[in-house]
Amino acid sequence: KETLPASVDVQVLTDRTVTIRESVKDMQFELALSIALVVMVIFLFLRSASATLIPSVAVPLSLIGTFGVMYLAGFSINNLTLMALTISTGFVVDDAIVMIENIARFVEKGEPPLQAALKGAKQIGFTIISLTISLVAVLIPLLFMGDVVGRLFHEFAITMAVAILISAVVSLTLTPMLCARLLHQRPEGEEAERESHRFSGVMGRFFDRVIAGYGRLLTWVLDHSKLTWLVFLATLAVTVLLYFAVPKGFFPEQDTGTIAATTEADQAISFAAMAERQQALAEQLLKDPAVQSISSFIGVDGTNTTLNTGRIQIDLKPHGQRDALSVVLHRLADDAQKVAGIRLYAQPVQDLTIEDRQARTQYQLLMSSPDMTQLNASTKALVARLQQLPQLLDVSSDLQNQGRQAYVQIDRAQASRLGVTVAAVDSALYNAFGQRLISTIFTQSNQYRVVLEVAPQFKIGPEALQSIYAASTSGAPVPLTSIATISERPMALAVNHVDQLPAATISFNTAPGVSLGHAVQAAQQVIQSMRDEGQIPLSVDAQFQGAALAFQASLSNTLLLVLAAVITMYIVLGVLYESTIHPITILSTLPSAGVGALLALLMAGLDLDIIAIIGIVLLIGIVKKNAIMMIDFALEAQRDEGMNAREAIHQACLLRFRPILMTTLAALLGALPLMIGTGVGSELRHPLGVTLVGGLLVSQLLTLFTTPVIYLTFEGWAERWRLKHGLSAVKRMPRSEAEAEAEGEARPGEAQP
Repeated sequence: KETLPASVDVQVLTDRTVTIRESVKDMQFELALSIALVVMVIFLFLRSASATLIPSVAVPLSLIGTFGVMYLAGFSINNLTLMALTISTGFVVDDAIVMIENIARFVEKGEPPLQAALKGAKQIGFTIISLTISLVAVLIPLLFMGDVVGRLFHEFAITMAVAILISAVVSLTLTPMLCARLLHQRPEGEEAERESHRFSGVMGRFFDRVIAGYGRLLTWVLDHSKLTWLVFLATLAVTVLLYFAVPKGFFPEQDTGTIAATTEADQAISFAAMAERQQALAEQLLKDPAVQSISSFIGVDGTNTTLNTGRIQIDLKPHGQRDALSVVLHRLADDAQKVAGIRLYAQPVQDLTIEDRQARTQYQLLMSSPDMTQLNASTKALVARLQQLPQLLDVSSDLQNQGRQAYVQIDRAQASRLGVTVAAVDSALYNAFGQRLISTIFTQSNQYRVVLEVAPQFKIGPEALQSIYAASTSGAPVPLTSIATISERPMALAVNHVDQLPAATISFNTAPGVSLGHAVQAAQQVIQSMRDEGQIPLSVDAQFQGAALAFQASLSNTLLLVLAAVITMYIVLGVLYESTIHPITILSTLPSAGVGALLALLMAGLDLDIIAIIGIVLLIGIVKKNAIMMIDFALEAQRDEGMNAREAIHQACLLRFRPILMTTLAALLGALPLMIGTGVGSELRHPLGVTLVGGLLVSQLLTLFTTPVIYLTFEGWAERWRLKHGLSAVKRMPRSEAEAEAEGEARPGEAQP
């Protein structure tokens, strides 16, 4: 401004960086909150500051290492990468929690910290590797998705995978070393106290009672395995039912603080009248308490293709100073109706836009045909039918074939008799209405163009042509009305084409509370009905465009993505366990997570969109860790201690109950800030947080009981198969005396040799 003349005022109309900075700031706060909640969970269970410090170190180390990889890969710190880091805070401590909890059991038994660290790390190492590899495996399909999902979540998947891999390395190396240095053995005389007070304080006694109650309930469940199988099958059926019941969407609607609006007046309106009505509408909208500034445009340019259309960009006040976006949009729509002769179509500006054509609303339907007459008739009929649907709002088309044109028909014989040529008539019309440049005035400091046209009051309406005179060959002026007939005719203001075919775009919004899936389904039913009735001939093609088209593609890609994640998980687990049965047992945890995720979305009133699908894919990698920890210890007990399947899985469930509960709560609280956040950009994070929290809650409640029963059933089938084929029922692995002693100490309630 210092270099500009005093008469020039410069103001920033739109600054998207304000909301972007606020969104990143809120995301950083949620990241810090997630870290604090995860550390709180660790302290709540371990009841020791030094023990809490050990897994907590994994969080900053994993995040710092991830930032380094992001820098090398050229990634930016944006909403998606920060969202990946926030969720990762609940994952990166999982491996460290499992490691320190196992080492702490040996320390509580009286082992020196160094020996406890060595034995505990050796015993749990394979489990941590299984947890890490299987969790990273579910992210692999995201990297190979070629549509919007793949492009959108490429950085998200890589960021999360790197954080998880770094945390695994930290857990297998640094965590045991810190345990050997920071965990302390209690005095020998406190053995009885050590056994009776596994956790100190009230919370410790509460957790002991919870574990004891879980053990009794687990025994009852194992005795009633058929009922548990019925619960599992019912969970699977409910998952399928909820998938069809939950509304489908494409991408959450974001409140970016900016609204893009298109205005439209009658097709025969003049530029002056359009300017007057546009100005009146802008002044009316500016009165709204939520509006901070307005930019208004009319005239033909790259966006406005006709004179009767205009654009208005509405910048809203900060989030804390106004109502919610949906309330503001509804209020602005009511305000626009107060201005006669002009219509307003408003939609919030989104960070993700994939429309390839300018549209008035969020969703579009493209009509195209080689026959212009059939296209016009079909489009008008379809718009009329769609406007009757309660699921749709603001239905309109961009057909502009109702304009008015003044047509000058020259009587060549009469013009010849009066000595007026066609070129003279054309020149007269151009002089009056064409803004002819006739001269340039040069001064010492500037130059000025001289433009010829009639005064504004003499070019209003077709009557203005009656005052036009053309020069004859003799130089005498001849009235235009004496040599030509002037009439009005309808005309098309613009004819759009797609792939060289005439086309028309039908725009629409969804009604409040209606998902995009329901709106698209209702529109498809109307189109099919009109085709059956012959109102839309086969020569007219109707296809959704933009977000609506991407939504249709995402429906098929959603199932493909989930299926690819499950298959990848099965292959990885099969390689790790060298078994075809145990991966099925581990994957049996997925239906319960699906029920929780879909039910949470339904209760929260959210759509099953791309963000929610990513949450479900992450759940596939998260919830299986409960089964992995149970099955690893059960297989070890069967293989090395000669236990039967029931004893082994019962002991494994009790031994792993504490780390299972800790890791689940850590992941849940890591996702909780995403679910409850209310800042800028929170609409993008809500579906992910709701999906993870709901899936983890239900999965935690069910898999603690269904997984042991499924494992026991499959082991029974395998045992009968081995007996039938004369194979050994228990495959033992050679062990050293120290390993046998360590594993014996890991079994609670047994006398040691």
